[in-house]
Amino acid sequence: SPPTPKNPLPTPSIIIRISDNGYGISEEVINRIFDPFFTTKSVGAGAGLGLSISYQIVVNRHGGKMKCNSVVGEGTEFVIELPIAPRKIS
Repeated sequence: SPPTPKNPLPTPSIIIRISDNGYGISEEVINRIFDPFFTTKSVGAGAGLGLSISYQIVVNRHGGKMKCNSVVGEGTEFVIELPIAPRKIS
């Protein structure tokens, strides 16, 4: 995490990058991929919960960050950042 006025030192973290060289994801879809029940699969083929649950675990439960970068025709990269030290509960 970058330094902020309240936290001048960056938080030690682990960054995981997962990428492919597939078709990429359109901007319209990428804006919704973490929404619960959103899926591009046909009816009955997917519940649309996988990325939503992953986001909740990374961000809400562990105080991390999760984002997706994609260029149509070039591929997609998911970036997961998890703090090394446990969050302080106030």
